[in-house]
Amino acid sequence: MPDLPPADLDLRLVRYFTVVADHRHYGRAADALRIAQPSLSRQIQRLEKQLGARLLDRTPQGTKLTEAGEVFLPRAKALLRSAAQSAAITRAAADPHRLTIGYTMNLIITPAVRDMRRRYPDAEVRSMHVEWNGARAALLEHRVDAVVTRLPFATDGLHVSILYDEQRAVLLPLDHRLAGKESVTLDDIADEPLPRVPDPVWNAFWRIDPRPDGSRAPDGPLIESVEDKLEMIAAGEAVGLIPVGDHVTTLRSDLTAVPLEDVEPSHVVLATRAGDSNRLVEAFRKCAHALLTGPEPPASD
Repeated sequence: MPDLPPADLDLRLVRYFTVVADHRHYGRAADALRIAQPSLSRQIQRLEKQLGARLLDRTPQGTKLTEAGEVFLPRAKALLRSAAQSAAITRAAADPHRLTIGYTMNLIITPAVRDMRRRYPDAEVRSMHVEWNGARAALLEHRVDAVVTRLPFATDGLHVSILYDEQRAVLLPLDHRLAGKESVTLDDIADEPLPRVPDPVWNAFWRIDPRPDGSRAPDGPLIESVEDKLEMIAAGEAVGLIPVGDHVTTLRSDLTAVPLEDVEPSHVVLATRAGDSNRLVEAFRKCAHALLTGPEPPASD
């Protein structure tokens, strides 16, 4: 049986500890929490007293975790996630007329959201932006009830269905040798480095790594944000793969996208929690499949 926290463990203090641990600095953590630094120090001392262990040590370079702090940190974050999930599940049970729909970058859900509000005027239907790699966590932590996003991501415990496919394209700086072509192939970018992210599943799909012939995609810079990726591509450090529907080139005039031929398309999907009995989730699934069918193709001349 797992160890249970003390009955009087204050979750507010646990959250304060995780913020200090993430920032490794009391001052920055206090700013993030919008409380005074002396007050934050006292709250951490209260938590340490509750646990009977010192969690943090101050050093000239900032703040570091003690051995006990290293042990407690992942458990503290798990405890906060569990508490948030429990609260969300309870609220959902008490109010089955609420639906939160998530969406990730450059995906439009407005037609389905408006249709849900028209069909269920007494329901509270909300939309929420989710980070490009955060769909699964947002669902399992009950921050959203459904999310429109792109594969790949781990789908165990989820119900996932494809809404539509998007051709992939190569994102290039304007002065790149391939800029202006009608389309390119994998052979055209065989030696071009592509940015990497910490997620190996995402890398395999969005870097096409390995390639069909078994060769590995050239390594580009390791990035964690879309903004860094765009900056590196514009600077000529790498090229990138994006869905054709991505409107980044309308936001950045120094980038252009060229369709990539003969590769699997990107899949836009609707994901929900497996076994969710909320009637609004099933209703939204029907709306999404009827109305979220991808961008209109360009008109022919």
